[in-house]
Amino acid sequence: MKRLNSYAELASACAACKPLLELREQTADKPLKRELLICGGTGCQSSDSADILANLQTEIKAAGLEDKASAQITGCFGFCEKGPIVKVFPDDVFYIEVKPEDAGEIVQSHLRNNTIVRRLLYEDPARPGVFLEKQGEMNFYKKQLRIALENCGRINPEKIEEYIAAEGYQAIARCLQSMTPEDVVKEVTDSGLSGRGGGGFPTGVKWAAAARQPKGKKYMVCNADEGDPGAFMDRSILEGDPHSVIEGMLIAAYAFGSDQGYVYIRAEYPLAIQRLSRAVEQAHAAGLLGENILGSGFSFNLELKYGAGAFVCGEETALLRSVEGGRGEPTSKPPFPAEQGLWNKPTIINNVETLANVPKILRRGAKWFSAIGTEKSKGTKVFALAGKINNVGLVEVPMGITLREIIYEIGGGIKNGKKFKAVQTGGPSGGCISEENMDIKIDYASLSSIGSMMGSGGMIVMDEENCMVDIAKFYLEFTMEESCGKCTPCRVGNVRMHEMLKAITKGQGTPEHMEKLQSLGKVIQDTALCGLGQTSPNPVISTMRFFRHEYEAHIHDKRCPSGVCRDLLDYVITEECIGCGKCLKNCPANCISGERKELHVIDRAKCIKCGTCEGACPKKAIIRK
Repeated sequence: MKRLNSYAELASACAACKPLLELREQTADKPLKRELLICGGTGCQSSDSADILANLQTEIKAAGLEDKASAQITGCFGFCEKGPIVKVFPDDVFYIEVKPEDAGEIVQSHLRNNTIVRRLLYEDPARPGVFLEKQGEMNFYKKQLRIALENCGRINPEKIEEYIAAEGYQAIARCLQSMTPEDVVKEVTDSGLSGRGGGGFPTGVKWAAAARQPKGKKYMVCNADEGDPGAFMDRSILEGDPHSVIEGMLIAAYAFGSDQGYVYIRAEYPLAIQRLSRAVEQAHAAGLLGENILGSGFSFNLELKYGAGAFVCGEETALLRSVEGGRGEPTSKPPFPAEQGLWNKPTIINNVETLANVPKILRRGAKWFSAIGTEKSKGTKVFALAGKINNVGLVEVPMGITLREIIYEIGGGIKNGKKFKAVQTGGPSGGCISEENMDIKIDYASLSSIGSMMGSGGMIVMDEENCMVDIAKFYLEFTMEESCGKCTPCRVGNVRMHEMLKAITKGQGTPEHMEKLQSLGKVIQDTALCGLGQTSPNPVISTMRFFRHEYEAHIHDKRCPSGVCRDLLDYVITEECIGCGKCLKNCPANCISGERKELHVIDRAKCIKCGTCEGACPKKAIIRK
């Protein structure tokens, strides 16, 4: 198959593709000027990035620099811990923790006088006093490879022209001009791309199954119902590069013969909805959605459907029932959605990250993508790093990287110098991975082998102060509350497991509870109707496997080693007490006594174990035992 390497070549080969060239040329011939790119993701917006943008635009105008510089929003840079972020292009200067009042100094110093504002640069924690100007110099970015996130932080997500200038919609144009649907399916299959929503099923195989169905009505659905606690991968892609998802859906629809698509997105994502809606309108106006796209005879229309935040609707069959207007409950498989899905018609469901990879694969080729990652897990994976880690943020890394590299090199290690205890991967249905497995490679098979899973990409880090029994209880409680209740193993079994965990954390656990948790967890895994139920025991089983000693301490010693479980701890005032009285004044139970400048004492019979005294003590003289 002939590769078309530029829009000019594409336009000369296909007159119908000229509108793409014209859109791209709107930006190509403008004189280069400085662009101040301000993170416009949800996280930075909550830290006043909209005010930063407005102030920068005002200062640029006041300085008379409108012909030489401009300020505009972009998507998430990923380094959320240091947001809001402002990047100066093409200087490649990266400013962190910017405040609205910094706008004047950035404009006057950097834009007018070409002097970098040093105090807003990132200081290398390993080399105090060394400030880094460029994004690529930071450890947070050094081992990342941004494919799905390629345009996030590079383009304005609200302007289709910028996406096209970044080679956007070139892939679908090439498909329509020089590839058959079978060619497209083969290219995606050969790339090794697998579903990034958790299951890891080969994308090309799924598309081929729908393509084999008789001609007729078929549906393309994007699963944007991201519900894992601490996860914000899909949201960031939709906020920072919505056109990549639209183009991915176009390519998929062309590959298996669909003319109608839906994006199922949770209503709690207002910014993502706003930008995606705008992108759909722009794509329609440019002739990239609707009837007879680019004169090819291929038609595809796209609608948004809003979810109410039910976690179970991330499961594909429950999602389809919700799109149809019914109750979001899973159905048994087979038949699979590729054969009988939305309104009983063949349907393909891919998640946001999967679709964002598709245009890049069609532009650069299957061999390029399959060369990244491991033998059985190709490409990259986006993770939301959260929890007790220094560099909270969004990262995209090649498959095969180790957990240690992510946590200590990209993530910057554990907050406050604490000791690493565990990392939860795969969301509430994943497993907790201990220190002994820190060097395991991140791929589908490796994580599965130790009782965890890739999931959609949540990665929550825990330190020595986390109780793993309490963590298991937390995740099981989340899954229990989000269960649709359709099948008994999930509806009843998870409640029984939660009751046992609750008893253990209250000091009422018995050795039999350990055996029952293990056996009941296995039954639920084997008999639950959908993936949500089948994986729900994972946090319990994995913590029992790697942190059994903590369960035993709770059961046999009636002690919580981490001092988290309230019913198993006591607060004690040590000899370090200076008698300042702050604990006494703040105690809501009035259980602390002592004269000023003398050692205070806690009446354990009255203590409600709220921890207020510990937080109030200036000398850290109150400890948990």
